[in-house]
Amino acid sequence: MDIISFATGNTNPESFPTEAFGDAAKRVISDLTVALNTYPGNMGHPGLRELMAQREFDREGVRVDPEHMLITNGSMQSIMLATEALCTGTDDIVVLEEYCYVGTISAYRTSGIEMVGIPLDEHGMKVDVLAGTLERLADEGRKPRFIYTLATYQNPTGTMMPRDRREKLVELAAKHDIPVIEDNCYGDVHYDGEKPPALYALDDDPRQIYICSLSKIFAPGVRLGYVIAKPPMLERILAHRMDAGPNTLASAITHEYLKDRLWSHIETANDALKTKRDAMVDGLRRHLGNECTVTNPPGGLFVWVRLPDDADPAALKEIANRNGVDFAHGSGFHIHNNAGPYIRLAFGFPSVDQIQEGSKRLGNSLRELREA
Repeated sequence: MDIISFATGNTNPESFPTEAFGDAAKRVISDLTVALNTYPGNMGHPGLRELMAQREFDREGVRVDPEHMLITNGSMQSIMLATEALCTGTDDIVVLEEYCYVGTISAYRTSGIEMVGIPLDEHGMKVDVLAGTLERLADEGRKPRFIYTLATYQNPTGTMMPRDRREKLVELAAKHDIPVIEDNCYGDVHYDGEKPPALYALDDDPRQIYICSLSKIFAPGVRLGYVIAKPPMLERILAHRMDAGPNTLASAITHEYLKDRLWSHIETANDALKTKRDAMVDGLRRHLGNECTVTNPPGGLFVWVRLPDDADPAALKEIANRNGVDFAHGSGFHIHNNAGPYIRLAFGFPSVDQIQEGSKRLGNSLRELREA
């Protein structure tokens, strides 16, 4: 039996513009002889930076100087560059959502950073708890290096932080003199409702660091992301860049493809993803039963499921794998690996038919577990 995988946040191969992307490659590759035989430099492809600066203006209404943006090899490199710019390697403390992107958690853990987690509810990070945590740390004489947050379509929970919480987070960061790293890699993977402004659009603090990506609106395999930061924070980040710059070929072709169709591409991709999201939410709610809580995220690539208290996610995963379906155990997204009754399911890559069948297999697996 083939495994239907909901484990990884891959994008949709069915809507990938193979022919148009190939045509873009043909148009630009003959002009890249010199560029491909030289190192790209710390900032990256000028045209792509200009296009991404326009993307940010179109979404947030805030002008971004392309000279304050550096292209990276995916958002994970952006996260590490920002972290290295702000951490000293000694007594480093970072405040973040207690459930967070597993790559960020792994990077911080490997770097010896102490992670202080803030719980989430249906509206994202609980900033009232953040306020108390920052006061406690201040009383202890322990100042965090920064606050890291996925405020928009949070991974893994899919939550959207409302504007009032964002404003309060910015206010708390200023009060305690703490920089904020905002990771907005899912910001344009949008299906329903209104989106509040990004944190950088609410706060012009020069220590603000903003991270975004092309992995979710285009394709993770192109390995392109970016960081926006103003001087002198920009220079601090660039001082830690050791790779001589991002992929010129991927940058040039991606720019050529997206330059005249960025938002139409995003709209087409999101329409297909919304269909998949709807299929997954419907399938899970039909097959998992009333004792499970299934989110209906307004954007992003993940559905977050709370299982019944008597259902061990690890045991469910073992049975589900035998029954031909896979998912991500929620504890892997917790900063301390705390076991909770949560699983994360990614709907971007599988087909609608696979989502429907996989939801059924998962429901059967849950019943098998609870009847054992």
